[in-house]
Amino acid sequence: MGVPKRRSSKQRGRQRRAANVKLEAPALVSCPQCRAMIMPHHMCPECGYYKARKVVEMK
Repeated sequence: MGVPKRRSSKQRGRQRRAANVKLEAPALVSCPQCRAMIMPHHMCPECGYYKARKVVEMK
């Protein structure tokens, strides 16, 4: 079995972990009713529709 010859530094381990951490913009889709940008599988805050059904009455 392979054994490390030298101790790996803190920086090297942190760099390896940081490769998977990044900020991403949220995925947005347009509401089929009012064309506002919303998150998928969420009710539209503009018109109150979800999957072509009125869920909340908006003013």
